[in-house]
Amino acid sequence: MTASNHPLHGWDSEQIALHRPQLEDADVHALLARFPGLRGPMQILWRSPRPFSAVARVGTAAGEVFVKRQHLRVRTPVALGEEHALLVHLRRRDIPVPQILADADGMTAIAMGEWVYEVQAPAAGLDLYRDTPSWTPLRQLAHARHAGRMLARLHRAAADFDATQRSATLLVARDDALRAPELQAAIESQWVWRPGLAAYLAGRGDWRDELAPLAARHRALQPHLEALPRLWTHGDWHASNLCWTGAGDNADVAAVLDFGLCAPTFALYDLATAIERNAIAWLQLERGMQAIHPDTARALVAGYAEVLPLATAERALLADLLPLVHIDFALSEIDYYQAAFGARAQADQAWDGFLLGHAAWFQTPPGLALLTAIREPE
Repeated sequence: MTASNHPLHGWDSEQIALHRPQLEDADVHALLARFPGLRGPMQILWRSPRPFSAVARVGTAAGEVFVKRQHLRVRTPVALGEEHALLVHLRRRDIPVPQILADADGMTAIAMGEWVYEVQAPAAGLDLYRDTPSWTPLRQLAHARHAGRMLARLHRAAADFDATQRSATLLVARDDALRAPELQAAIESQWVWRPGLAAYLAGRGDWRDELAPLAARHRALQPHLEALPRLWTHGDWHASNLCWTGAGDNADVAAVLDFGLCAPTFALYDLATAIERNAIAWLQLERGMQAIHPDTARALVAGYAEVLPLATAERALLADLLPLVHIDFALSEIDYYQAAFGARAQADQAWDGFLLGHAAWFQTPPGLALLTAIREPE
């Protein structure tokens, strides 16, 4: 594998580049040769800086397409097909998601060597946040409100999608540990299918003591989660995964991108994730109270409630959920770095900075202020 020579978002761009090499012309040309309408001259026009998959915008004689590549250790063709089934369902219910193109054999998830590829038709609208890192707040309150409204529309459309749990375990926003009665027991039970997590914690003797404060909050939340119905959710509702109807401050959502983290969880899980991704400047926490954007959080909730109203108790639960909503994805990141690449330094960052650090931040004055703002009625 060769490293990327374009900027990548993440804690350590050089390490990410080793694990996620960029798409090269030869890779894309060989892939597009499988699509009769896309064969011939092509040019890579832009490469995504996202850390966990290689994505490129590609010009062909038939127009532009998007190519996405992931390692077989992260996504098998079957696992990627589960994601594509959700996209087909949503498109049938008028949710603006990109069309996944099939090759000459009718395949949308294509294995080539150690990689799995997909090709998408261009999404509608303007990609205003294309180069914005995750964990970066939305620029406009109107954008937040429209994003919240689209998220509710997606949840309403997904309500009758009844596929079972995804076969993918790496880099998926599931809720297995979040919904488990005891967090420590849940983590230990996952060692069978998360070998990287097991190997990582075997070398971290005090992990149970470190986990105790998070486990206590997790335990208190459990009675409120039991009755929440399952729903396939997006899992990564950030502005960079949305396209917009225009460049103005009041632009609406034109398309929803990147369902790579999708899984059956529950509606408040997705809304809490949207707040976590868009209303906190995680990359600038040293700014204190200026790192939180309570008006953005409230606008996301208000837009959501325009389509799917929220009771006062649901808003309170949303605030209680927010410090814990990242648990399963953090565990998945640890498993990914340790099992797929043996990258213990990155796994340390996922354990210390993400799993434990995110939850602990919500006990600080800025974190508590944001949770108070979410609980307040409109």
